[in-house]
Amino acid sequence: MISPVEPAEHYIARNARLIDRYRFAYLFQNGPAEPVRAALDTYRNVDGGYGNALEPDLRGHASQPLAAATALSVLDELGPLPRDVLPGLLRYLTSVSRPDGGLPPVLPGVRHSDAAPWWRELTDHSSALDPTAFIVALLHKHHAPSRWRDHATAFCWTRIAALRWIRPEQAVAVCTFLEHVSDRERAQTELRRLAPMLLRTVTMTPGTFRGPTPLDLAPTPRHIIRPLFADTLIRAHLDALQAAQALDGGWPAEHIAWCPGAHAAQRDLATLRALTALRDNGRLGGSTPVRQRTPADA
Repeated sequence: MISPVEPAEHYIARNARLIDRYRFAYLFQNGPAEPVRAALDTYRNVDGGYGNALEPDLRGHASQPLAAATALSVLDELGPLPRDVLPGLLRYLTSVSRPDGGLPPVLPGVRHSDAAPWWRELTDHSSALDPTAFIVALLHKHHAPSRWRDHATAFCWTRIAALRWIRPEQAVAVCTFLEHVSDRERAQTELRRLAPMLLRTVTMTPGTFRGPTPLDLAPTPRHIIRPLFADTLIRAHLDALQAAQALDGGWPAEHIAWCPGAHAAQRDLATLRALTALRDNGRLGGSTPVRQRTPADA
């Protein structure tokens, strides 16, 4: 049986952005981390944030909070967060945070840039759990304390405690926060309260890919959210995810194709996410090398 990685390698080679080619090599071919970091650095701006279409739906040059979340997710794949990047990124996050400590997904200037219509036409630029909770979660995961992180953590706890329903676009950020925030007892308490709300956001039917799936909320077997889902349901979603691989080796982007460049990059990201989920849940078997991280990777 052909591993999903083999056709995906051809898809990535024919279609992917340079950064995603390097990420594929790192994640599935034991490639080095440094080319990924070097490629990511080309998206970084002098203000310490990230722009330049790192987040495919934000095509402009200017830094955006959502792009900072994307950058952190890439750095998270590589191991410890690089200390030469964090000061600038934290400076940027501090400069664009609202007084309550939260971040908007995008800043008002996005309306003057090339961006997806739903971002360009957004009128509410107040604090939001997505991306604040996601960014804070990764800083907790990597034990990167700062005044900004502490203020933003307080914002997340306050906003989460006030939730009476959860929008699908918030769900992944909330679950990531609960997985990594340092106060584990409080995380478990909030999870018990939020569980019914989280379950209402999830697409339970395998293969429909409308809204977050159980694998989006709980991507690994030991994730704090995983006990909410039966093992049979997880297996069914893994089966459906594996079956969704297209003939060209990539995965479809469940996304409005508002411009060709953004849609192509979203397919790159969907392909890497799918392969990572299959790997982390034991579906790639021995087809990919087990990474042995070296000091250079760190």
